[in-house]
Amino acid sequence: MGRNNYTAVVKYGGDDLFVGVPPSGHAFVMDGNADRSSAPTPLEHLLVAVAGCTAFDVQPILAKKRQDVTDYRVEITAERRDEMPRAFIKFDVKHIVHGRNISEKAVADAIALSNEKYCSVAATVRPTAEITTSYEIIEVGDQKAEAAAERVLVEQG
Repeated sequence: MGRNNYTAVVKYGGDDLFVGVPPSGHAFVMDGNADRSSAPTPLEHLLVAVAGCTAFDVQPILAKKRQDVTDYRVEITAERRDEMPRAFIKFDVKHIVHGRNISEKAVADAIALSNEKYCSVAATVRPTAEITTSYEIIEVGDQKAEAAAERVLVEQG
């Protein structure tokens, strides 16, 4: 099998539970019973896959750009069609970057590279769903300086 071909297996485990085994071999459970909701559904996996794919791109790009990122997350919301099949028609992806002296241009460029060049999951859903992106940069203080200041206050108090 060529490196551009992928094979996965989904096996019924009983009681509306399924086990997915992707090419990596790392099995995961999916739950078809909305009342029980003991594991994600396939649609939830797709939602996380869109967010995860861009996160996997953006974080290392920011690291290569020597951005002092202390925390990073991607929040995603999606809208589905009313009629069957209830496919996703819109994704709103928000990148939240915490750090020191983070360059707005670096964040915007990293997201653009993910959107336009690297994210295979987004490229897969983009023909049938709109994807909008945004970002928020949250400046954090110098934790060492803040900790030292707290020690001084405690010692003086």
